Amino acid sequence: MAPRASLMTPRMEHLLERVDSKFTLVTLSAMRAREINDYYNQLGEGLGKIVPPQVTSVSRKPLSIAMEEIEAGKIEGIPLPTEEERAEAAAAEAALVEAALAAAEAPLEEA
Repeated sequence: MAPRASLMTPRMEHLLERVDSKFTLVTLSAMRAREINDYYNQLGEGLGKIVPPQVTSVSRKPLSIAMEEIEAGKIEGIPLPTEEERAEAAAAEAALVEAALAAAEAPLEEA
């Protein structure tokens, strides 16, 4: 029997290539592990609202499966928008609402 090259599979170096920091890796893998755990817990109920594991794994632990998904590129972290981006989006939405209200209040032209 050949010795294992590492106690952790997938390797930390491979995982850190997929995310921008260790904090992101921990947060992303923990969130996905909770989803996987919820998926297995609700299987008998037939709800089907949670996405099943995206990789074939020999592991039975949700955190290991989540890390394998991250390594395979099936799960990605999306950064939250900055305060400036949120302000721009809110201004754009307000302008759209204002334009829609103005269009609704305008008298209809008869053909």
